Amino acid sequence: MNPSFEWQIGWRYTRAGRAGRRNGFISFISGVSMVGIALGVAALIIVLSVMNGFQKEVRDQMLAVVSHVEVLATEGAALADWRATAAQAQQDPRVLAAAPFVATQALVSLGPELRGALVRGISPAEEATVTPLGASQGALLAQLQPGRWNVVLGGALARSLGTRVGDKVVIVSPSGQVTPAGVVPRLRQFTLVGVFESGHFEHDSGLALVHLEDAARLFRTEGATGVQLRLSEVNEARTIGAELQARLGPTVEVRDWTRTHRTWFDAVQVEKRMMGIILSLIVAVAAFNLVSTLVMTVTDKRADIAILRTLGASPRSVMGIFIVQGATSGLVGVAAGAVLGLGVAFNIDTLVPAIERALGMAFLPSHVFLISRMPSEPMAADIVPVLAVSLVLAFAATLYPSWRASQVNPAQALRYE
Repeated sequence: MNPSFEWQIGWRYTRAGRAGRRNGFISFISGVSMVGIALGVAALIIVLSVMNGFQKEVRDQMLAVVSHVEVLATEGAALADWRATAAQAQQDPRVLAAAPFVATQALVSLGPELRGALVRGISPAEEATVTPLGASQGALLAQLQPGRWNVVLGGALARSLGTRVGDKVVIVSPSGQVTPAGVVPRLRQFTLVGVFESGHFEHDSGLALVHLEDAARLFRTEGATGVQLRLSEVNEARTIGAELQARLGPTVEVRDWTRTHRTWFDAVQVEKRMMGIILSLIVAVAAFNLVSTLVMTVTDKRADIAILRTLGASPRSVMGIFIVQGATSGLVGVAAGAVLGLGVAFNIDTLVPAIERALGMAFLPSHVFLISRMPSEPMAADIVPVLAVSLVLAFAATLYPSWRASQVNPAQALRYE
């Protein structure tokens, strides 16, 4: 018997079934299964794409202030020669730029108001080549000149202190100096010359920028304590950081942005993974609806199966017929879900505003949420596994009913026909 007949009959069973009350009901259940698979796959693609979009937005805002990789002197000491360290790091073609810095936790005060902050000493010229904030706020950061004791604060930090441009704020060093009266905190008065808004609350509420030389003098570091690096591929920061650590040796510590913000980074990965698992259950439920469809089809086609067996069809061929029928339904559902999901994911910036206008409401009000639009970034690394798992589930759902069909006894099936 021609091996292609399994495909022909399986495809015929898939298209048929709309005539008659019983066949019509089976066709309806099959359609519901395909729609369920399609909606599950589409939901997975859309949700994962939106999560990728939010992750990218937050990451870009985070990296507007911090560098991709930091090379730090061990034990908080100053680098012996930051330029030599930067030159050695830039031997890697993926390292595009480098800039020195001093970073220390300190207290910033204005009158009775006192706030903790990360005081970062920078060189404005080099900073512009490393961070987007340095490039976009070049004129503001240019006011940080050595010996002028000027400071630029994050917007939220400045508002919490109640300070305005031109005010004098005091920065208190965490390490004091020893005097006959005991340890006295080391402090210095700075003039506020501007504020910045990075869009990331952690930095806006807890970062103060001063000139590198002023920070070195205040904190007694005798120079830069680290070098910031900008990479060509931000997503390769962990790999490049590990390679730089091996090249630069144990005298320095190399930290990439995924480690300096490890809590946030790990939380996003766990949330994304769990969301994928939860939404995969939708696909699983819809896929296993194919089981009931095929069981009903096998019951309805018992006489047809018996006739095929008497004509010489093997149990394996009968099993192949129903695998083709179920797998075709699953394939159609997955393909439809992929088209729907990608269509929404790539056009979400148009669809969401249209829905908001139709409903007269905003899903992400700008006065509540940091990101007021629905971002989306479909990634093949997410979509391909979704499609593969969905196809495997749909195929697995066909195995048991198909096996049962292959076990139909022709004599018993035709006894009452």
